[in-house]
Amino acid sequence: MWTALTHSLCELGESPFWHPHEGALYWLDIPGRALLRTRGVLNADVPVERWPMPQEPGCIAPARRGGLVVALRDGVYRAPSWGGALQLMAPAPHDAATLRFNDGKCDPLGRFWAGSLNEPKTARDATLYCLDAREGRQPALQPMLNDAITANGLAFTPRTLYWTDTPSHAIRAWDWQPVTNTLGAARVLHQFADKAGCASAGQPYGGRPDGATLDAQGRYWVAMYEGAQLLCLDAEGAVQQSLPVPAQCPTMPCFGGDDLRTLFVTTGRKGRPPDELQRQPQAGHVWMTRTEVQGVPVDFFDD
Repeated sequence: MWTALTHSLCELGESPFWHPHEGALYWLDIPGRALLRTRGVLNADVPVERWPMPQEPGCIAPARRGGLVVALRDGVYRAPSWGGALQLMAPAPHDAATLRFNDGKCDPLGRFWAGSLNEPKTARDATLYCLDAREGRQPALQPMLNDAITANGLAFTPRTLYWTDTPSHAIRAWDWQPVTNTLGAARVLHQFADKAGCASAGQPYGGRPDGATLDAQGRYWVAMYEGAQLLCLDAEGAVQQSLPVPAQCPTMPCFGGDDLRTLFVTTGRKGRPPDELQRQPQAGHVWMTRTEVQGVPVDFFDD
């Protein structure tokens, strides 16, 4: 049973995480140019704070020394406190007229990763970057992967990095050495059929892979944009579970609550057909449900 957070409406919600020290859910609205968080006991009517941003935020993560790290269109910023001044850590090494940051999060060693998105969808110049600010390092965005249009689906296990170029309908995995931060050869974890393929096969379209998270068993939970579902994949890429979502365009899941057994998912409504929004008036809200499986805690940024 899914429950919508009443005050959570966004045009395109993204990048949710549960803050264990605050007992709060954080997320963002990309076209709405805002960061959001809950305050108080988490229920359907929980109050939500909104912090306007000067540009579109693509992803956020909590920082160990307090506050957040935020990827805006033109760079990665440090936000030492909610509502305070933003401090530029690293300018974006891309043309902000056509590219912006999108999906991202921290790895278990405290580095911040952010992928970009080509807005015109005309070039495969989206890139996954890593920013390391630990132990006095000078923050800089190091390119790690490229040849993409829309970076999404980032997740880490102790030895694997998952990443998705959403238009390709493919989730890929790399062997990853976290200490040296090196990647091995890519493999396709799961290839989904696109709209044309589904139409030719006479099958309903299941959506394309967007944001993702992991559970405590190391399984990969991915939001299927336009597919109205979350899928749970094992380490071999086999679908273990399909969980319908009451919005056509889920964007990213995360686990939270004190026991990490509440599953949250952000959703979008921007650009959706009027008849769809009439059927799903709460599209764009954050939804939550209780699960038997436990998630993993969010990774913090170290600087």
